[in-house]
Parts: sequence; C-alpha cells; structure tokens
Amino acid sequence: MHNSEAMALSAALLSAAGELTHRINEGVVARGFEGVRPAHGFAFARLAPDGATVTDLAAHLGVTKQAASQLVDEIVRKGYAERRPHPEDARARLVVLTERGWACTRAAEEAAAEAVGAWVALLGEGEVRALRNQLGRIAPYGPIKPAW
Repeated sequence: MHNSEAMALSAALLSAAGELTHRINEGVVARGFEGVRPAHGFAFARLAPDGATVTDLAAHLGVTKQAASQLVDEIVRKGYAERRPHPEDARARLVVLTERGWACTRAAEEAAAEAVGAWVALLGEGEVRALRNQLGRIAPYGPIKPAW
C-alpha cells in the first residue's frame, strides 16, 4: 500500500470514529442526559461493570491523575457516578456508575445502534459485520478511549 493510500485509510477511519463519537453523544443528549460530553462516555466504558480508581481511569483515558479526578468530580456532581470505599485497598476509593450512569450507558448503546444502522443501510448487514470482524482483528483488545 502506498503512503497516500495509507493516509487516506487513516483519515477515513479517524473520520468514521469521530462521526460515530459525535452521533452517540448527540443521541445520549437527545435522550435527556444533559451535560454529557464524549469524555464522559469513554470514562463510563472503563467504570462499567465493576468501577475503577481514579488512577485506573487516568491510565485508561491517557490523562493525568489530576485530570481524571476533575472528570470524576464532574460526573459525581452530575449524578452519573459515586465514590465508594475500595473493597481491597482502604486507601483508595472506587468510582462506580449510579443508576443514572447505567441509564446513560444504555442510551449510548441505543444511539450507537442507530449510528451503525445507518452504515447497514448504506453497506448492507454482511459488509458491516465483515468490517466489525476485520477491525476486531486489527485492534482486538484495545480499550475504548479517546485519541486526544
């Protein structure tokens, strides 16, 4: 593959990821979850299902512990998460999703299904399934996190 083709593929993948992130966030807001940003969704992906410490979240998001702590303060204040004692480390706090956080996560899943549904309408279900499988081979275990 030539450099220009590789750049075109890179641009297309980044564009698709950006558009998908935007459409999911729009869908979440349209479902009544005010004050939510894409960064919150990336944090929710790490907090589900069992919670995480601020340090874990910082590593997942690729930000400083201070930035992750500020994000946690924000989602706690908005009612999407809460801090609990860590079951294995008395010095640490576990950040877990509240019922509102789980509802927001379900809204994101619905919005993602709508966004991917548009791809199915354009490409067909078989092509989209093949795309999912191919992308899964390229990045099988990568965390869902923003590309800051």
